[in-house]
Amino acid sequence: MKTLKLIVALFAVAIMATGCGLKDNETIMTINNDAVTKKQFDEAFDAVASKQMFGKMGVDLKKDPNSMLNLMLRERIVNELIVKTLIDQKIEERKITVSDAEVEEALKKIEAQVGDKAKFEEVLKKNGVTLDQLKKDLTEELKITKLVDSLSLVSVGESEAKKYYDEHKSSFEHPDKVRAAHILISANPAQIKEVIIGKEENKGKSAEEIDILVKEDMNSKHKIAEEILAKVKANKEDFAKIAKEKSDDTMSALQGGDLGYFAKEEMVPEFSEVAFSMKPGTVSEIVQTQYGYHIILVSDRVAAGVDSFDKVKNQIIEYMQTQEKLKILQDNIDNMRKTADIKYLDDAYNPEKIQEKIKAESEKLQKQMDEAQAQATQEAEKAEQK
Repeated sequence: MKTLKLIVALFAVAIMATGCGLKDNETIMTINNDAVTKKQFDEAFDAVASKQMFGKMGVDLKKDPNSMLNLMLRERIVNELIVKTLIDQKIEERKITVSDAEVEEALKKIEAQVGDKAKFEEVLKKNGVTLDQLKKDLTEELKITKLVDSLSLVSVGESEAKKYYDEHKSSFEHPDKVRAAHILISANPAQIKEVIIGKEENKGKSAEEIDILVKEDMNSKHKIAEEILAKVKANKEDFAKIAKEKSDDTMSALQGGDLGYFAKEEMVPEFSEVAFSMKPGTVSEIVQTQYGYHIILVSDRVAAGVDSFDKVKNQIIEYMQTQEKLKILQDNIDNMRKTADIKYLDDAYNPEKIQEKIKAESEKLQKQMDEAQAQATQEAEKAEQK
């Protein structure tokens, strides 16, 4: 499932805009006579902008079409639309198709990786992705995979993988690790206090009264953790089942609370200190961290060392094949772009013109910063003289 994301990553620039009074169905550019409309641009822009930090904060990136953020995102979207169109044209030229059966097979592989159909559906729901959208994305990714395979056959042998391993051995070093699962009962005093203060019935209560309510809520959650711990101690085999039902860490709960292998510094200190003091097969008492109350089950420990070649061989081969395929695809896209007949019907969507505006905005911002710095220096000098 990483193909399309990797391809998009190759051509990502930064962050940007729209506007110019065009109607939705008006063409903003043509690529080998294939039209790209303002509607296509707006949909792609909105999809990316909504996921950016500023978009999530409610900042309208379209408000100022000449802002740096707007220009940068505009350039990124235009380039991605060009790349997508060129790829689609090459796919059509080579008559590459993907059957429903191939998509279903890819879906089954994803389900198997997640665990089962129920977990798979839950993951989709949590990420706000519909099954139809996933099938559409998979179809595109499978077409791209077939395209790359048709451009050049990629094969990485064991000897090449061994050479990579020997040259990058430090990459396969690892510190002490434990594998653990946990059940979390969320209990953060600051968050609980914020919720309590926000309730209408608590308006006008003193700080002491609010603190008492916070303590009562924390005690209530601790009691829940105690009840769960008792169930786990009665039968450790039920840990995964209980984690799925009770843990507030929804992502790990899908895996029965499993956090996989982790090094000591990868978790908050309170959690790591306990986990790394435990023997495999044992369950902790209640552990409190900034996230709440945890019950930890350690299942394995791995001493610091270097992963053997046999252990990582398949990962290296897959990585090297992916890198080679991306290089082949990028080289072909670069060549297609050089020879493509691209016409920009509005300079607002011409990457070269957008770059000129970005440069001008950057110079303007730098000038403002220099002037502000000079003024601050002058004021500091005057203050010293006094």
